[in-house]
Amino acid sequence: MAITPTQFAKKTTQSANWGDAKRRVISSYREWMRAAPEMQTMYNLPMPISTIRTRIRQEFERHRYVNKLPVADVLLFKSHAEYQEMMNFWKQTTHVMSYFKEENFRGDKRLPSDFMSGFLEGRN
Repeated sequence: MAITPTQFAKKTTQSANWGDAKRRVISSYREWMRAAPEMQTMYNLPMPISTIRTRIRQEFERHRYVNKLPVADVLLFKSHAEYQEMMNFWKQTTHVMSYFKEENFRGDKRLPSDFMSGFLEGRN
């Protein structure tokens, strides 16, 4: 399937009121949720779709209590840009895996804390 760069592009618009912003946020959230299976296959993510969807939900919940309309518009713009980059395969797997710190190569314990523990594990 050939991907055109503008296939997922959206025009940058400002929300007229909170109802409009809410509608746009829900639409963006649904796009991300529907794309989770495709993201898993495109990037060969070593985790179930439910984990990907949970992480997407956490990102949206992080900004749940934004109370300024221009800030919500900027967050929506960033969400659309991120979605376009993700679906056009402009990211590498390491960029996608950076969202999954817990599942990403043993999280913070990726490197041994000192030489001796790394040596005893058999790591170089």
